[in-house]
Amino acid sequence: MSQFPLNNKELMQKAPALFTQQPHANVSDKYHFIPTIDVIEEIKQHNWYPVSVSEANVRDRDKEGYQRHLVRFRHFDDLLNPPNNAVELLLFNSHDRSCAFSISAGIYRFVCANGLVIAQSVFESYKIKHLGERKNDVATAIANILTHKPQLEAKIDTFASIQLSKNEKESFAKSSIPLRFEEHLEINHIDLLTPHREEDRNDDLYTVLNVIQENLLRGNISGINKETGRRFTTKEVTSISRDVDINQGLWDIAERIASIKEPTLALAA
Repeated sequence: MSQFPLNNKELMQKAPALFTQQPHANVSDKYHFIPTIDVIEEIKQHNWYPVSVSEANVRDRDKEGYQRHLVRFRHFDDLLNPPNNAVELLLFNSHDRSCAFSISAGIYRFVCANGLVIAQSVFESYKIKHLGERKNDVATAIANILTHKPQLEAKIDTFASIQLSKNEKESFAKSSIPLRFEEHLEINHIDLLTPHREEDRNDDLYTVLNVIQENLLRGNISGINKETGRRFTTKEVTSISRDVDINQGLWDIAERIASIKEPTLALAA
C-alpha cells in the first residue's frame, strides 16, 4: 500500500472499473448509476485521499470493467504525520449490482502493512445512493467516520492494553479457523500465531489480531483435507469479499475477547 496518494492515472492502471461511465447491460432501468471516480473526487474534497485500490477478477469477460472494487483512503493529517495505526475510509462498489455502493471504516497498521476492516457491529457501513448538493450520502458517511475516528483510535489502544495468556491466544486462533476453512480442512491453529517480525512477538490483543489476520489472508499455512487425506498449503486471499468477511469476523472475535477480559475498557472504547 502506498504511503502517498494515488493519482488518477495510477487508479486507472490498477482498477479501470473505477472509471466506467455506465452500468452493466443486465441491470434494470431503476438502477441509480454513479461513476466510482465521481465519488472518489467527492471524497478527496473532504481531505481523504486514495492510497490503495483493488478490483475483483472476473471469469465472465462481459463483466470486465463492471466488477466489484475497493478503494482505501487515508486522511490528509495521517498522510502528513503517519501514525503507527491509521483509520481509513473504505469505498466499495460494482457496476453489475454484485456489490452495493458503500463506505466503511478500516485500520492500516504500518509495521506489517496490514489493512484491517472494522466490524459492522462497531462501525456500520453507509450505503451511497445520492451525490449532490441537496442530498449527499458521501458527505454524511465521511462526517460520521470523522466523528468516530477518535473512538476507533481509542479502540486500538484498548486492544493493545489487553494482555492474552498462551491459552487465550490459542482460543483466539481456534475461533478464527472457520472464517477461512471449511470443516473438512484441518490446520494446526498454532500456525496462525506465528509472528513474521520482531514487533509481532507481543501478547496484546491488537498484535495477536494482526498476526492471525496476516496468516489467514497471506497464506502459506499447511493442512490436510480430512475427506481426501491430501495435504494442502493455502494461497493468499485475493477475493475482496472474502478478505472483508475474514477481517470483520476477526474484529468481532477481538471485540468479544475484550469484553471478557476488560469489560469496562471495552465499553468505554
